[in-house]
Amino acid sequence: MVYSNVLDSRISQLAFGCMRFPTINNAIDENETAKLVSYAFENGVNYFDTAYIYHGGESEKVIGQILKKYSRNKFYLATKLPGWFDETKTNPRKYFEEQLEKCGVYYFDYYLLHNVAEGHIDTYINEDHGVIKYLLEEKAKGRIRHLGFSAHGRIETVKGFLEKFGDKMEFAQIQLNWLDWVLQNAKGMYELLEEYNIPAWVMEPVRGGTLANLSPENAAKLKALRPDESIASWAFRWLQNLPNVKTILSGMSTFEQVVDNIKTFSVEKPITNEENKVLAEIAESMLDLIPCTACRYCTDGCPVEIDIPAMLAYYNDCRFAPNMNAKQGAMNYPVSRQPQSCIKCGNCVSICPQKIDIPTELGNFYEAIKDLSW
Repeated sequence: MVYSNVLDSRISQLAFGCMRFPTINNAIDENETAKLVSYAFENGVNYFDTAYIYHGGESEKVIGQILKKYSRNKFYLATKLPGWFDETKTNPRKYFEEQLEKCGVYYFDYYLLHNVAEGHIDTYINEDHGVIKYLLEEKAKGRIRHLGFSAHGRIETVKGFLEKFGDKMEFAQIQLNWLDWVLQNAKGMYELLEEYNIPAWVMEPVRGGTLANLSPENAAKLKALRPDESIASWAFRWLQNLPNVKTILSGMSTFEQVVDNIKTFSVEKPITNEENKVLAEIAESMLDLIPCTACRYCTDGCPVEIDIPAMLAYYNDCRFAPNMNAKQGAMNYPVSRQPQSCIKCGNCVSICPQKIDIPTELGNFYEAIKDLSW
């Protein structure tokens, strides 16, 4: 197992994400999950990442119970504070104490503000709520060893957060993979963390399995280059080229996934420059993007003040695969500024240098997300 020495820890580069445990009848299959976690632990995986909401609140309980058979100083446990709950603003202690109890531990190695994003950024940055003040107090007591955050928000939102609290954040968890490097400008988010000297934890390295299940044509291109490695391994190998990536979460739900990932992380074999060109070609072939350059000419004349470039960026994400992160991004805006509020006045079309039919695309975006749910 490959390890990273970071924040006085020696954490495995492969981390076990606890959002996609195997299930039976919509409930966690605890026996199968224990089998997966035990095999991972016995083969060097020592970092386990859960959250208050995963599996309807059951993930923390299950991973806590499974890890009880191991010495507390042999693994690193991370969980997250749900910033979008109204009560988080007034009583973060309620959730923190509940999480310690559910996990059966007396401290968390890593604790995160869950999803720094537009819809609930006030919960975190408004000092009247005292959320970060409280967490820093718990850190001083030793009940939080390292404090950080996860983010699905826009770069501008995360930058504003870091301008205020960057000196308090020790690590950050971001969505990063060879497709989102361009599609979601993960490159910009990665570089922002480098600017603030904050190590990156990676979530969605295979984009929910999408990058492990390429078309036969694209999969054949990769197999020709590395016949002995799985398609999923390419996503992890690509991340091994990024020096600020310290651990990579994989939401493993089958024994085969665990075995394959451990094989991949038994040695570092980063992607070569030539191989990276092939990945870039595959990424380009997978995308059908609206050619918005975010010049923002369109926003000046929008009577309902829709952030059109942001909405088109979210829609580009959905054009690849409809997903809740894109919907959440759009719904974080007031209803009056969401895509369905476009009045089709045409001001934006007349001024767009790329000649995009913006009202139509906003309507298409809303149709793509309106029925999505977690």
